[in-house]
Amino acid sequence: MMSITVAEKILDSALKRPEAERAHIAEALLASLEAPLDREIWHAWQKEIDRRLNDIDSGAVNCTPWEEVKKRLYRNAKVQR
Repeated sequence: MMSITVAEKILDSALKRPEAERAHIAEALLASLEAPLDREIWHAWQKEIDRRLNDIDSGAVNCTPWEEVKKRLYRNAKVQR
């Protein structure tokens, strides 16, 4: 019988949380792995992320479902072989 690690339990629990909480958890985990960030760069990235999310939410851009992107990638990879 395979034992479940503490990390797997934490991940399982985190994945059941609402999206906003998962984003907060992900941000905190990533921050714990990285060297101290340049505040200007961090704020510039946050601004860009917010802009892109606003574009999506407002309908200003059309998103392509992951399944379609994956099909295109596989199709292009076969063509290049």
